[in-house]
Amino acid sequence: MKFGSKKITLAAVAGLGIAVGLWAQQQQQQPAVPDAPVPQNAPLSNVSGPITPGIGAGTDATQTGASSSTTQPAAPVPPPSPQKDQIQTTPPDSIPPEQLGQVLTLNVTYVEVPVTVKDTKGNLVPGLTWRDFRVFENGNYEPLKIFSVDPAPLSIAFVIDQSLTSDVMAHVNDSLGAIQGALSPFDEISVFTYSHIATERTGFTGAQSARVPAVLALTKATGSEEMIPVNSGVFAGCNIHVNGNCADPNLQEGRSTGSGSGVITIPKEIHTLNDAILAAAKELSTRPKGRRRIIYVISDGKEAGSKATYKDVLRYLQTNNIAVWGTLVGDSARWGEGYLSRFHIPFQMNDNLLIKYIYATGGQPDSEKDRNGIEKSYAKIAEEARTQYTLVYATHESVYDSKYRSIDVRVDRPGMDVIAKRGYYPSASDLR
Repeated sequence: MKFGSKKITLAAVAGLGIAVGLWAQQQQQQPAVPDAPVPQNAPLSNVSGPITPGIGAGTDATQTGASSSTTQPAAPVPPPSPQKDQIQTTPPDSIPPEQLGQVLTLNVTYVEVPVTVKDTKGNLVPGLTWRDFRVFENGNYEPLKIFSVDPAPLSIAFVIDQSLTSDVMAHVNDSLGAIQGALSPFDEISVFTYSHIATERTGFTGAQSARVPAVLALTKATGSEEMIPVNSGVFAGCNIHVNGNCADPNLQEGRSTGSGSGVITIPKEIHTLNDAILAAAKELSTRPKGRRRIIYVISDGKEAGSKATYKDVLRYLQTNNIAVWGTLVGDSARWGEGYLSRFHIPFQMNDNLLIKYIYATGGQPDSEKDRNGIEKSYAKIAEEARTQYTLVYATHESVYDSKYRSIDVRVDRPGMDVIAKRGYYPSASDLR
């Protein structure tokens, strides 16, 4: 077939017919697309007045006449009144106990006693079991309820004596850098100093924190000069008198200058050891249970001029389970003199009251004279305090009795030195 100059074959015509048929079939299968909805102009039945952005629907302020006077704004909806069962109508004291639910009252009678055991050479004795210990309270045998040899984290309050002589104070200042090395990352420390008054340098912080070296650097002091007091003669503080009075204008009249007597009264020494231990004990009493509470004192043990008494401070320590450990320096560390300084002469200053705190609370003393010995004492005491045996028993005394209770710990092995606290006062927190 030929139309003009183009030739159309039968195959082409057949293919075109098939394509047109398929297109028509697809158009019949597709659903019709609906038209878009027509906009409705019906007014809103529940809106009165024009709609203003930011204000909403209401009466237009620009309207005049009857429309502005007749249209009123909607009245505010009052909040729903509370239900009667949400208001307490009776005072707490008048509620019957059966309406409060079940009330549990628990009286804790367990007493914890850390114990250090040494042999005749002063070495720690490991490997003891609960069968080797016997505990007596007020003379009565108390069976053990808990026995532990696990190392305990330490909460240590370091108390540094700044009233030491200048030569001893220099050794203490040089040894302070070894304190942090004797402690573990699980320990925490606070620092106190005392001379005429007790001062808290920092509260409890991590033993390995960067704050510790900075605080210890601030505790370094020059100490006091060791001089022989002379109150008469040419070597006295005031050897020139005019009409019975000291001619030095820097000295004021009074008893301290010996006005009228020609003799200068030597001022008393001030060593507020009791106040410093009490301040450290108050800070330690806030530490959580499960930590070993220790006051570590670096001093010669002299006490004079404190407001707190030894008896009151010791009771506070024994009530809050606080042990005092210490490194004795100065006169208390000298052979012979250190032992004699433990005895108190009536009407005189206590030359070594620290040793009484240590023995009464279950701590351990260490006497050192030079820097190397003081540094070693830090690690030694920290190790002994961490590796103590922990004995726990249930007291048979009344929970309402706040009197002092003595403790005697014994080890059924010969030649053993047992170090533990001598007694305690029950605290209110333990009787709840």
